Order: sequence, then C-alpha cells, then structure tokens
Amino acid sequence: MEQKNLTKKRNNRTSDATRDEMAKKLKIERDKDREMVKGVFKYYEVPGGRVDFCFKKYEEDPVEKYEFIDGHVYTIPLGVAKHVNTRKYPIHEYGRNEDGSPLQRIGQYVSRMAFQSLEFMDIEGLGDNINRITTVEHVITR
Repeated sequence: MEQKNLTKKRNNRTSDATRDEMAKKLKIERDKDREMVKGVFKYYEVPGGRVDFCFKKYEEDPVEKYEFIDGHVYTIPLGVAKHVNTRKYPIHEYGRNEDGSPLQRIGQYVSRMAFQSLEFMDIEGLGDNINRITTVEHVITR
C-alpha cells in the first residue's frame, strides 16, 4: 500500500517581501480603523429607534457589541463608523430591454442607517451621507 504525503505545501506565489508589505499595509489600515471619531447616529429605517450589533473586522480584534439610538452622539472607532454607513438595501426596477424581454436591475440603494461625523468630513466613507427618500404617491396597475 502506497502512502501519500497529505501535508499542504506552502503557497509560493507571493514572496516574503510582498507578504511583509501586505502585513504593514494591513497594520496601517487597522490602526486607522481604530481611531476614534465623534458623530451622530441616524437610523433612517426606524426613526427614533435603536439598533445593536456585534462587530469584528480584523483577526486580532475582539468581538465588540455596539448599541446606537437614533439622533444620539457617539465616539466610536472609524472602522465601525464606515461599517454603519454601508448598511443599505436595493430597490429593484423592472422593465423590458430592446428585445422586449423582461429586465430587472437595481434602481437605487436606500441607506438603513448612517454615522455622520461631527469632526471633519474628509474621511473616506463618512462624508457623503445624503439620503434621498422616494415616496410612492400613486400606484398604477396595467
């Protein structure tokens, strides 16, 4: 009976220097995401409501629980603020393409919540929290 070596071979696609560079970049990004920012939490989905969630982005970070109430001011890590600003859902549009076959696409995204910085607005992912609310006045069925 033949025995096979079942140990994984090391992936040699990236050099040790490249791995070190990637590790340094990741550390810089992690340090930036741990910087504290002060701002107002907005809960567009449930005005006046409360939301809580657990968050962990990097392997060496602990899992932390956050609780936010709409309109309150908080000081939180930048990474958490960025995460809050990515919570959105799509609104689909339906129609027909040039051939006349049915077409479905995402018309727009609606933000569920946002963290609006009170310190400065040039932080990537925190500045442009302009939410447009679309209301339907009349539904026409054909």
